[in-house]
Amino acid sequence: MKAAIKAIEYYLPEGVLSSRALAEEYPGWTVDKIEEKTGIRNRHVAGVDECASDLGFQAARKLLDKEPVRLAEVDYLLFCTQSPDYFLPTTACILQDRLGLPTSVGALDFNLGCSGYVYGLSLAKGLIESGQAKTVLLITAETYSKFIHPGDRSVRTLFGDAAAATIVQGVEADHDRIGPFLFGTDGRGARNLMVSRGGMRQPGAFFDGPELADASGSVRTAGSLFMNGPEIFSFTLRTVPASVSGVLEAAGLKQDDIDLFVFHQANQYMLEHLRKKISIPEDKFIVAISDCGNTVSSTIPIALKSALDQGRLQMGHRVLVVGFGVGYSWGAALLQWT
Repeated sequence: MKAAIKAIEYYLPEGVLSSRALAEEYPGWTVDKIEEKTGIRNRHVAGVDECASDLGFQAARKLLDKEPVRLAEVDYLLFCTQSPDYFLPTTACILQDRLGLPTSVGALDFNLGCSGYVYGLSLAKGLIESGQAKTVLLITAETYSKFIHPGDRSVRTLFGDAAAATIVQGVEADHDRIGPFLFGTDGRGARNLMVSRGGMRQPGAFFDGPELADASGSVRTAGSLFMNGPEIFSFTLRTVPASVSGVLEAAGLKQDDIDLFVFHQANQYMLEHLRKKISIPEDKFIVAISDCGNTVSSTIPIALKSALDQGRLQMGHRVLVVGFGVGYSWGAALLQWT
């Protein structure tokens, strides 16, 4: 048996933060300036009482209501988030009960950001091809908005909340439908994208303490989400081209053999820079960020579903996916679309 992606759906919360609303809040910024820099018109924002499990539940229900996969068939639930409902219990356990999955399922959370979807596919593949599971429900869900100071325009213009649900199932095949993979980790970059408060190292509320403005005019507290944009950009330029080359080499393929490249949807500027640096034709490159923003671990499945809906992703296509960001953590994989 080989693991294969069977279906993808995603969910965006009802709250919307538009570039026009942001321009009205930040003097000197215009709608055109924000959209030209980020490629984002709208970001969806979870409600005050809406958490990652709520978004994940909606994405999973949307998927299971459409696809011919019965709840009883799911035998493992993987939930990727960096904004869990609680420290404990595991949010995946809450979702098992809420979704009505059998009590015989395995269920776990894993904490990864922008590379999380690729890592989740790897975990699902390992479970299926080692005989531990037949059908895996992989859910990614994030509510970064709850970490963002309202005055921090450097990150508030980028991130949106969302969830995606993917069914990964075993199929009879003579070659891989998911893989090979390439992974990387460099914890020296951990502080360049961080929420420093809320864990055991620095307990406390995210927005406690004095508000501080940086040279660009962004305002934050010591515990709210912090991103060192230039360092993240440099890291991306180092790792993504090498990741693409590494997966192609492992698969014995050339770049022209790939039908579609789907990268983590960080922002328009970064994506276009990477596309040109790697010499990827525009018709083989997907950008799906304008109406949802950077949704962290959900950007790749949202982009895959968008490509599918547009007819740009078809049966038999080879797809190269690359996730990269917070950690630093990165992962890339080849997919054979089924």
